[in-house]
Amino acid sequence: MSSTGGRMSGTDEHEDDEELRWLDEQEKAAWTGLISLVLLLPGKLESPLRQEHGLTLFEYLVLSHLSEAPQRRLRMGELAFLASGSLSRLSNVIKRCEQRGWVVRTPDPTDGRYTLAELADAGFDIVHLAAPTHLRAVRRIVLDSLNTTDQKALARIAQKLRIVPDDFG
Repeated sequence: MSSTGGRMSGTDEHEDDEELRWLDEQEKAAWTGLISLVLLLPGKLESPLRQEHGLTLFEYLVLSHLSEAPQRRLRMGELAFLASGSLSRLSNVIKRCEQRGWVVRTPDPTDGRYTLAELADAGFDIVHLAAPTHLRAVRRIVLDSLNTTDQKALARIAQKLRIVPDDFG
């Protein structure tokens, strides 16, 4: 921020279109709480998965969503959306999972423009072993601290703030 109120280089041109509104105390508390969750929570959830199963949180989410899908397969774009990642990140993870024998990629027989990711039996075994570890961490780190009202509010807020990967759709 410039102390003279002058325009800083690299700022968005839309800043001139409206007056800058600084955060009040309630907004600041909401924002700093949210950014702490965004930055710190994934690492806390990933740590037990890495220690016990050698999985990243994103790998676990990918395998988990595939395990719950009909015939254990999904289009890559849908899987990226469900796992809250980009297609390029998902492609890298799927490639590693294929090398481990956990996932198989095939063209979608109904529309060859799409690629399906299918969970192999070995991948199902891994996610089945890792699920209790993940569930314990989710309960301990997140859900056990929240009552039903808090959980409903969190779900409602998450839906309002839902971010869709840029390359989805």
